[in-house]
Amino acid sequence: MKIWAKVHITDKNKEVETISKSFANYLYGYGPIQDIYRKYDIPLNEKKELNEYTANRIAGLLLLYLSKDYKRINDIANKYNIDSSIVKEILPEIEGYIER
Repeated sequence: MKIWAKVHITDKNKEVETISKSFANYLYGYGPIQDIYRKYDIPLNEKKELNEYTANRIAGLLLLYLSKDYKRINDIANKYNIDSSIVKEILPEIEGYIER
């Protein structure tokens, strides 16, 4: 019988840690989230908690991807593909250096 469970991986992978922290900062560093922090006067410890939660989730996805565990990635995508999602349209956004 399969059950949905959260697993914490204690093996350290510095590359995954660095990328996960960077992605969390990329997601929450600018934009509407900063306006929300200011509007509701979110304390620093709660901002850190949100960033850590996000970085941990990103790290988990990266580890699944690196281990080519596409079945579990697919399971996550299926579980969280909710029709009543608040996300209406996806517009991929990429930031970085480009050559002109």
